[in-house]
Amino acid sequence: MTSLQQARALALLIPAALLAGAYGSQYLGGLHPCEMCYWQRWAHFAALAFALLSFAPMADKGRSLVWLAALSILASGMIGTYHAGVEAGIFEGFTQCTAAPRGESVEDLLANVLDTPIIRCDEVQWSFLGLSMAGWNAIVSIGTFLVIAWLSLRRPRAQA
Repeated sequence: MTSLQQARALALLIPAALLAGAYGSQYLGGLHPCEMCYWQRWAHFAALAFALLSFAPMADKGRSLVWLAALSILASGMIGTYHAGVEAGIFEGFTQCTAAPRGESVEDLLANVLDTPIIRCDEVQWSFLGLSMAGWNAIVSIGTFLVIAWLSLRRPRAQA
């Protein structure tokens, strides 16, 4: 397997695994995401799209799409870093509600507001080894970006 193929596989598998963990914790574990949690997910969805497109036959063998996927993963990691900082009280975070209610009528809006739990971005719902999910996303995402960058920039070995 070449370095580019390894980078492409990481660009596809890591965001998929992190999204599976996020949705699993939401639907199986009962944790509700805050607004910044959704932002991290959006970046991973973008990474998945770029990674999938990188498998299509093209002139640069998908290298630029792998880089776009890697940058999307890095974006999620940076959002996760900020989110973990908000949870730790390092950054102030938002001073107002960031969620937008959805509904077509006043009754729908009221029902939506009453049925939706209030999830604050500065409160840790779950942690492992002292790190929240945002912190773990930051570590895994930034680390994955670095590995993909290293794999993408490696020169192919000369065949003997």
